[in-house]
Formats: sequence, structure tokens, C-alpha cells
Amino acid sequence: MIPISILELIPQHPPFVMIDHLLLSKDKIGRTSFVVKENNIFIENGFFSEAGLIENIAQTCAAHIGYINKGEGIKIGVIGSVKNFEIKQLPKINDYIETTIEISNVVFHTTVISAKVHCNSQLMASCEMKISISDIDNNETSHNE
Repeated sequence: MIPISILELIPQHPPFVMIDHLLLSKDKIGRTSFVVKENNIFIENGFFSEAGLIENIAQTCAAHIGYINKGEGIKIGVIGSVKNFEIKQLPKINDYIETTIEISNVVFHTTVISAKVHCNSQLMASCEMKISISDIDNNETSHNE
């Protein structure tokens, strides 16, 4: 585990934080962990929803990029597209999941990743995602509210 608060790496704030720790950030690969809590806003019928998984993947990418670009301010990202989203099984309350992203391409401000979510070494979900990253520093938008 990398000893840094996840809130120093991503623009989201509780209760919308869907990752707990950055486990790995090396070259094109990032990995996070997350324990699914009962009070999570994405819990549906005792399971972490599809929308929660997508947000978890996007935040894993944000944490990886945030760690690589430490000191440059937290940038705001927007999910541009999700392709080949496949769910084998939804995580349930108290499950510990690890999400791994690999950057496959960067074109201007758009990052293309592939992602896999595992629970107990079992593949839960996977997808490809395009994330557009803004030039706007998250701290700039916080002061305008």
C-alpha cells in the first residue's frame, strides 16, 4: 500500500469516494482497494451496483494519475465512454475488492484504460474506459462554489 490519503489524489469527497487505498502506481498500471460498506450510496439489495463498479474503476484511474502527477493539483476527469463492460458477479456488503487499471493509450487529454475488479482472486467485472481529463484544477472549482 502506498502511504498517502486517497483524498489527496482524487477530486471526489465523501460520501462519493469509492476507493480506500492506492496499492500500486507504476508506469501504466494502478491498483486500489475498497471495502464495500452497508451505507454506501451504490448499495442495491445488499450488492455494490454496476454504477458503483464503474465509479470505482474511474476513481482508480484518477488515483493512479493523481499519484503520478503529485504536486500538479488534482484534475477533474469525466468518463467519456465505457466499452465491453462485463460483470461476472456484483460485490456484496463487506467484500474487499481490488481494482487494477492499465493505461493503453493517451491522446491529448483523453486516457484509455482497461480495468479488472477482483474479489478473493475472483474476477468480478472488467471493461475498457475513456476518461477525459480537464486542465481545471479541482481546487479552482472548490473556491467558486
